[in-house]
Amino acid sequence: MSPITAISHYIQGQVTLGTSGRAQDVFNPATGQVTGSVALANGAEVNAAVASAQAAFPAWADTPPIRRARIMFNFLQLLNEHKDALARMITAEHGKVFTDAQGEVSRGIDIVEFACGIPQLLKGDFTDQVSTGIDNWTLRQPLGVVAGITPFNFPVMVPAWMFPVAIAAGNTFVLKPSPIDPSPSLFIADLLKKAGLPDGVFNVVQGDKEAVDALLVHPDVKAVSFVGSTPIANYIYETGAHHGKRVQALGGAKNHMVVMPDADVDQVVDALIGAGYGSAGERCMAISVAVLVGDVADKVIPKLLERTKTLKVLNGTNLTAEMGPIVTQAAHKRISGYIDLGVQEGATLLADGRGFDGKQAGVGCGDGFWLGGTLFDHVTPEMRIYKEEIFGPVLACVRVPDFAKALQLINDHEFGNGVACFTRDGNVAREFSRRVQVGMVGINVPIPVPMAWHGFGGWKKSLFGDMHAYGEEGVRFYTKQKSIMQRWPESIGKGAEFVMPTAK
Repeated sequence: MSPITAISHYIQGQVTLGTSGRAQDVFNPATGQVTGSVALANGAEVNAAVASAQAAFPAWADTPPIRRARIMFNFLQLLNEHKDALARMITAEHGKVFTDAQGEVSRGIDIVEFACGIPQLLKGDFTDQVSTGIDNWTLRQPLGVVAGITPFNFPVMVPAWMFPVAIAAGNTFVLKPSPIDPSPSLFIADLLKKAGLPDGVFNVVQGDKEAVDALLVHPDVKAVSFVGSTPIANYIYETGAHHGKRVQALGGAKNHMVVMPDADVDQVVDALIGAGYGSAGERCMAISVAVLVGDVADKVIPKLLERTKTLKVLNGTNLTAEMGPIVTQAAHKRISGYIDLGVQEGATLLADGRGFDGKQAGVGCGDGFWLGGTLFDHVTPEMRIYKEEIFGPVLACVRVPDFAKALQLINDHEFGNGVACFTRDGNVAREFSRRVQVGMVGINVPIPVPMAWHGFGGWKKSLFGDMHAYGEEGVRFYTKQKSIMQRWPESIGKGAEFVMPTAK
């Protein structure tokens, strides 16, 4: 049996052992074995991380953007050199298949590349002679210490939605990653230091709700970014805003994929299998509802069922794997409970993942947290398996008579994160894109996660706050605008002025 790894915090440029006396086991989901013990921070440890970031902020904010960008370029090079090492860490602690983990790291690298352009992204506006002898310009300045609270499902990509842009813009950063898969955060911190980032600019506090609450009320934390479930996102938003912080809190999802009768059935099945069961359905952009329009259900369901039953559910280290284990035993129990509920509610269970034997997944996997792909047909909007986010490899098929009903179904749902429509009809695609009440839309693209320069965010109860993550909105979130008006004595007329400057 491998030794248990102690996983700690990273404060002021070095690994810092926990002093709270609290810790949590870290598992390999494929085997069910404990592989590590992660420290859980208390308020004092959070305060130490924030103090480190606060002390580093003045010098880092004054560092010219081009010099900050050069450090990000160094970090980018190191990330590319070590991306497979990061991917292996993800597979070991999260369970997702190695190729999917590689894709996660690559999408994080995209954000770092975007952040390398910070000198261009921070340029302000200038107007000469807004009034006689007066010029007006704007500039964007960093906020100070900012924090990121990130989920288990993307331990590299989601933090990368936050810290590269925040740091490049001149802020200092405190990351509170999920305690379920904490190791990548320390690896990232080490790479940033090797890239030349000054001590204190990037800190990591491992922990649970105690650490989160300490960040939310800390007076020196100026902004908080969060990704997770909707109830927690709402809590983060309300608590952070109550304490005067800028907050972006990305919540849950129930992503639909509309399949029109004219869609290519084989492409549809490929898309649903990948988007529904990839990463074991544990991603906020997973497709969890197939909305089958007209008679297309009778063409799609048989092929979808066949593919679901032959899904390659294996240890993520196996390069032929299509789906790995569930992240924790608790998540496994929750997802299994939803499958039970779907049967009770009257949905037709076509493929039942609860009977999957982990021994089939590879050597030593018998005690892992395994589920197979699960497929329901004849799901209705009144069912909880339709309304609630399951966050697992459970795909629900809903049959509707026409496009209008499909659109209404989606727009009536409380979540509005991601959505897709598969069709060959350009007018249907255009109308769907314009009228659907969802923040991220794919036309014949099942998982429409925007690229680094566009920004990520949903609508309705999938996003609390006004600005999306990364992209230009990310730059605006992590900076504040300052407007400056200027004139010189020679252009100032005699006498007191009792009105605001006007264009004259």
